[in-house]
Amino acid sequence: MSAAIDPRFDWGQKVLATEDLLNDGSYPEQPAGALLVRKGDTGEVVQVGKHVDSGTIVYMVEFALNKVVGCFEAELVPLEPMGAAG
Repeated sequence: MSAAIDPRFDWGQKVLATEDLLNDGSYPEQPAGALLVRKGDTGEVVQVGKHVDSGTIVYMVEFALNKVVGCFEAELVPLEPMGAAG
């Protein structure tokens, strides 16, 4: 049995992409390999979940133009410290 892992980011938290995010084939209406988000783009976490098979935490992040992209923790950093929004 593995220990539960708490998400690093919360719903509503502003985040920054740490790298270019490309379509792995799961984003609709875009070809595989298409650039979805540029390094440095900002977004807001709109959902937190876990990959069914691996248990890896996945964040649904809304970037500009209502583009919601699934991201891993390593692809994001907080835009501001938690609790600093206001």
